[in-house]
Amino acid sequence: MIAITGGKVFTVTQGVLEQGTVLVENGKITAVGEHVAVPEGAQVYDAAGKWVTPGLIDAHTHIAMNNEPLSYPCPSTDACEMSDPIMAHVRAVDSIDPFDMSVGKAREAGFTTCFTGPGSVTNIMGPHPANVIGGTGVSIKLKTANRMEQMAVPGSQQMKMALGEDAKRYWSMKNKGPMTRMAVGALLRETLYRARNYADALEKARQGGKAPKPDFKLDALVPVVRGEMKVRIHCHRADDIFTAIRIAEEYQLDYVIDHCTEGYKLADVLREKQIPCVVGPLLIPPHKSEVWGCRQDNPAILERAGVDFSLSGDGSSSTQWLPFQIGYCMGFGLSFEAALQGVTIRPARVLGLEHRVGSLEPGKDADIAVFTGDPFSNLSLCAATMIDGVWEYQREAN
Repeated sequence: MIAITGGKVFTVTQGVLEQGTVLVENGKITAVGEHVAVPEGAQVYDAAGKWVTPGLIDAHTHIAMNNEPLSYPCPSTDACEMSDPIMAHVRAVDSIDPFDMSVGKAREAGFTTCFTGPGSVTNIMGPHPANVIGGTGVSIKLKTANRMEQMAVPGSQQMKMALGEDAKRYWSMKNKGPMTRMAVGALLRETLYRARNYADALEKARQGGKAPKPDFKLDALVPVVRGEMKVRIHCHRADDIFTAIRIAEEYQLDYVIDHCTEGYKLADVLREKQIPCVVGPLLIPPHKSEVWGCRQDNPAILERAGVDFSLSGDGSSSTQWLPFQIGYCMGFGLSFEAALQGVTIRPARVLGLEHRVGSLEPGKDADIAVFTGDPFSNLSLCAATMIDGVWEYQREAN
């Protein structure tokens, strides 16, 4: 048994304990409170003067898929398959490298769980290619491992889709559709239409009818059109977000808006429709036109509007800097409570893992971060990170 004692404990869902104790046994949290007795023989971690939080969660990354350290101008990444606009059948699990340096960097910043998956490629010499449908990502625990299966959370796959500049400019330069936002939307609708018909044919075959011709791409979309798999729709501009909403409602998708860079322009719609959003990156140079509207008060505006949002670093090693980016956004009005929820319980819900991670409660996974102070201050450091009851990182005292 491990006892973390004397720290300021932020449970996220059950308030703040000024001098709390967290007990851990067999990879699970067994007790949290201010008057918890420490069993004899327990290994004690003295957190006096430190802040104890749930392990942080980044719900939009490409960790362990970018082959870091990156090489420019066009990095050798395994996070974007650029052979066709529709790549629904590719799976992030086949690109995850447990030894990628980004895993340890995120862990040293207090992160314990991330969603990693297909994305666009940052190419400073040209357009940023992205697929209209990019394949499935997966939630991973950032534990020390020598194979992907030790990290991936079973059943956590979600499908990536994209709208906007990344989805059209690259393919137009190759004289291959889509070339406009109209065509991106049409291709997405057409593919979902075919997938729905394919799913119907599979059901008829199950009842004794003729089986459809096998199609790997459509087969991967069957759980999407049946509402059994969540969709992550990547879009920055407000008009692209509206397109995402229209298409998702047409096909009754279970979906999340990723990036949501101009979410502040339609915060009332996002609240009214109760659409969860994963906002990020929070600090981004104007390297492509659709992020020119990026504002650091976007999270604060979404908070005031009552939007359900998480916060993301949108990268690989960039996750380690996410707490400091959040701290900068707090200067524009984002509250500490919303900031902490944005990297704990809210992304846990997006990933369907709120029963396991995202708060400090008995019965949940022992994923815990200890900080020298406010985790969003550039004067604080992560002192220790625990994943599934194992200390995966402990900072040496200076």
